[in-house]
Amino acid sequence: MQSLSLIPTLGLALVLGLLPPAVLADAAHAHGEAPAAAAGPALPRFAATSDLFELVGVLDGQKLALYLDHAGDNSPVKDSQIELDIAGTRVPVTRVADGEFQAALAAPLAEGVSPVTATVVAGSETDLLAGEIDVHAAAHAHAEPSGLMRRPAVLAGGIAATLGALALVWGLRRGRTVRVGGAA
Repeated sequence: MQSLSLIPTLGLALVLGLLPPAVLADAAHAHGEAPAAAAGPALPRFAATSDLFELVGVLDGQKLALYLDHAGDNSPVKDSQIELDIAGTRVPVTRVADGEFQAALAAPLAEGVSPVTATVVAGSETDLLAGEIDVHAAAHAHAEPSGLMRRPAVLAGGIAATLGALALVWGLRRGRTVRVGGAA
């Protein structure tokens, strides 16, 4: 049989159980540059695909960025034009570069789902693409908790670890022992 002190054993278990929050690495212990975190809510977007083309649109207020690629190899479509219709309204599109376009909406889109159709002309190929854009301000307003929200948990873990260590020392000084285990 082995005689162990209950309080030091529980204190050690508490310290070891709460150790991970107390030993989180700070910025000085980073391994390279951290990936960029999203600064705000995701912007509404749509995707429209066919056998020939893939069109992605990203809405930022009333500005719309459009990206047109070949469906087969994801390369930008050169020398192309797009006619765009969103929720029944024709939207003028300007070519910025191969496969990149921009557009400005006359008015903000209403909240909800709006149909999007695009006619793409690239050389001798013409295609009609359809999709939907979902605009919900409330759905995009939820941000992830920042590092400040984790501080109370780290602080609580540190306090608990300190109390556990104090209980361990107190139990050793008192000399209390409890037999753990049974007859073998």
